Amino acid sequence: MRIIGCDLHRSQQTLAMLDRDTGEEVTKTLTHDGDAVRDFYASLKLPVIVGIEATGSMGWFLELMEELGITCRVGHPTAIRKAETRKQKHDRRDASLLLKLLIEDRFPAIWTPGGPLRDLRALLLHRHQWVRMRTRVQNSLQAIALSHGIRRGHALWNRDGRKAITAVPLLPNAAARRTALLELYDSLEEHVDRLDAHVRDVPTDRPAACVLMTHPGVGPVTALATEVFLGDPARFSDGKAVASYVGMIPREYSSGPRQRLGALSKQGNPFLRFLWCEATLHAVRLDPALQRFYRHKLHQKGLAKARVAAARKLGIRLWIMLRDQITYDEFCRRGARPAS
Repeated sequence: MRIIGCDLHRSQQTLAMLDRDTGEEVTKTLTHDGDAVRDFYASLKLPVIVGIEATGSMGWFLELMEELGITCRVGHPTAIRKAETRKQKHDRRDASLLLKLLIEDRFPAIWTPGGPLRDLRALLLHRHQWVRMRTRVQNSLQAIALSHGIRRGHALWNRDGRKAITAVPLLPNAAARRTALLELYDSLEEHVDRLDAHVRDVPTDRPAACVLMTHPGVGPVTALATEVFLGDPARFSDGKAVASYVGMIPREYSSGPRQRLGALSKQGNPFLRFLWCEATLHAVRLDPALQRFYRHKLHQKGLAKARVAAARKLGIRLWIMLRDQITYDEFCRRGARPAS
């Protein structure tokens, strides 16, 4: 068996490799030009274990390891850094540290999604990016309409609203901008509609997402995102762990008997937080229990905190349904209090 600590960068990687059969240790640097990385790892006799730090540019490397049948463990960067006490940091020391943690079975591995889940994440993030661009174009057109006394809100995008904004007399440059924005909006709307149709078709092949869609106010985008971004629900011990993973817990600066709580930590996935908050607006109108909770928090904490609190409760509900593979009706039946 070979164990490799890999300090991965965008253009190169530094390796510290131990051959357990011979006890030989090798340190080398590979550039990411051509097929040098593939040729090196393909030449190794299995089994091989590779440890890397989590980084944003590691996707291609994980796919290569899966293709070659090599076990790749992804470590938490902060936990790995805490294991090094010396005030020296360079690529060779980082690779040696990763190798040492793997050998001593102290490597702080984190869960990573497989290839299919990464592909679905890419689909959802791609759709979200186009929706955000469409929103920016809509805001620009709304600004033009409001500056000329047209206050239609969402009705600006129907046939009458389009006629109203098109009929506004503008100077040549402003008129050209309006025309370009309208054309861009139509193009973005068409593309988003195609992506929405694609996303709606995906849950039909994923039973877990279909289960989540039984909850009132949860559509295919929120259901699919909850499944693919949470991953294996069994890796969370309770609902608090889920909220902490998504970043829907307060910051805390406590010491001794005094407890100081701040705003949201926001250390989790911002996309999933956004979808849960958006779905909450629909869920609080359709679910009586969630509506009572939301109104209580609204009176107690105000609009912003009430919405986040309801979104957190909704997210924990979805996690429970995902973990137990139960529908919304079964979830309500289990939570119903027995009559006294």
